[in-house]
Amino acid sequence: MMSPLNNKIALVLGGGSARGLAHVGVIKVLHEARIPIDFIVGTSVGALVGATYALGIPLDVIEERALKIKLWHLTDFSISKFALLRGKSLEKVIKNSIENKNFTDLKIPLAIVATDIENGQRVVLTEGDLAQCIRASCTLPGVFAPIRINDKLLIDGGLLESVPARVAQQMGATFIIACDVGFCIKKEKISNLFQMVYQSIQIAGNELNKLQAKNADITIMPQLSSYMDQMAFDKAPEIVKKGEEAARKTLPLILSRLEEAGHINKTE
Repeated sequence: MMSPLNNKIALVLGGGSARGLAHVGVIKVLHEARIPIDFIVGTSVGALVGATYALGIPLDVIEERALKIKLWHLTDFSISKFALLRGKSLEKVIKNSIENKNFTDLKIPLAIVATDIENGQRVVLTEGDLAQCIRASCTLPGVFAPIRINDKLLIDGGLLESVPARVAQQMGATFIIACDVGFCIKKEKISNLFQMVYQSIQIAGNELNKLQAKNADITIMPQLSSYMDQMAFDKAPEIVKKGEEAARKTLPLILSRLEEAGHINKTE
């Protein structure tokens, strides 16, 4: 049993598409350990998973829904000049996951990070239509059509803040627990343009994650293999389990550091 001494403990959940389902396993462990989370900052799938937990949706329900997501659930081809997919199917998955609830229904404050593609600036969303804000943060450029909110054309927050610990700092967090699911760098011979572009994105993204994760006090890093890439929704049970394993391994350090920093008291 623990009691919070300083209400500024933030949980930061990065992007990663299917790999981000590991956040579900991480949250399970933190919840079981009764670690007090005072606010959540999420990018992309981290915003979605973070929202479900912040809304107070039972963890078994969150996990059950996560395991049911299939790649084809997100597919709705578009004739738009901006993207391959319209994003309406993605929005439907989001609405189902958050039970059509909104920011006013949150039990834990939530900040969602997106990118304004028209000026390259980071946008932090804390009010408005929750599903649309999550949808904006999940909008992988070129794949899903961008969405306009408050006259800003928004795409994936991971473009600037793949592990948004810096946002948590700026919001006043004094202790940050982050989850970095990493990118999927494959060790193989490159034989075509698609592989070249894909691998380049993975390498650049992985380096950005490493840099941004340094802003957290503790970073949980699920050990996801190379076959668990961003589209591997069929590997969801394994991905969630890897998140849980990483959190359990890191938990003693988290508890020790929180107590040392004066954020919790351990009581019988």
